[in-house]
Amino acid sequence: MINTSSTLARVTNGRKNRSKRWKCVASLLCLLAVAAFSITLTLGQSFTPPQDVINVLLGKNVPGASFVVGQLRLPRAIISLLVGMSFGMAGVAFQVMLRNPLASPDIIGVSSGATAAAVFAIIVLHMDGTSVAFFSIAVGLLVALAVYGLSYRNGASGARLILVGIGVSAMIESFIVYLLSQAQAWDRQEAMRWLSGSVNSAQIHQALPLILSLLVFGGFLLSRSRDLEVLRMGDDTAHALGVRVGMTRITVIVSAVGLIAVGVAITGPIAFVAFLSGPIAVRLVKNNGSLLIPSGLVGACLVMGGDYIGQFLLPSRYPVGVITGALGAPYLIYLIIRVNRKGGSL
Repeated sequence: MINTSSTLARVTNGRKNRSKRWKCVASLLCLLAVAAFSITLTLGQSFTPPQDVINVLLGKNVPGASFVVGQLRLPRAIISLLVGMSFGMAGVAFQVMLRNPLASPDIIGVSSGATAAAVFAIIVLHMDGTSVAFFSIAVGLLVALAVYGLSYRNGASGARLILVGIGVSAMIESFIVYLLSQAQAWDRQEAMRWLSGSVNSAQIHQALPLILSLLVFGGFLLSRSRDLEVLRMGDDTAHALGVRVGMTRITVIVSAVGLIAVGVAITGPIAFVAFLSGPIAVRLVKNNGSLLIPSGLVGACLVMGGDYIGQFLLPSRYPVGVITGALGAPYLIYLIIRVNRKGGSL
């Protein structure tokens, strides 16, 4: 005879342990992000005492520190934090929804679509600022829906979507190359700098669209976090548990594309942040709860850490996209080999 009270006690303890691990990991990632943010503000080509940094943040005029911290380091740190969170949350949303670690916006063409839109808006339409972000969101969403529609056959297969996305991404990359070949020398130089993924030109006013994007699109994702977790068990199981699969997928796609497109419009496509954040968060959380917030924090740490390494720890200065690309490319190769060994195909 089954001891019901003992079984319920084990289930309750299991839930408490999973919740405890999630909170512990999220707290540690918060502390890591705060540490990276603080280092960015205090330590660069020169050291700024923490008290001076605090005074600058409080709006006081501190000779020297007001310019170095307030005008140079603070915008860079804030944009890195917000963009990293956006890319991290969007990446893991795609990966969880399609149950495939390769299904990140970097791989399936969403980032390329938003990038092409931004390049077209800058070079051909001579847009700037918020208008580039809106144009990038619209085109990025269209590309995502096109990839989803082309890969849809009796449901959305992660492998099929990845292969279609790679093909669409290749076509878009060709279009970007064509745009660059037709651009004026100054526009081409500016576009190339932007395409590498950089926060070198970060301005404090650029934080507003990123904050709004996180509040709106990130809020939608968080509101669907429970349904998103159920989708990891498969569409049939999700249906049986009362999840509206179609509506959840549309909400996730729109929200994730919005996060990616706004980030890309401001910093350019910072390579592999969306791709790496989810798998790192999975290793830390061990499937104990939603991955959205842990992945966002991992993304923020990756961008802030990569930018600091590219600026101060290497013989030459590099954009953050070069550093994250160097970290992400080997992991992509490893992941493809591992997936092939397990399943024989993508």
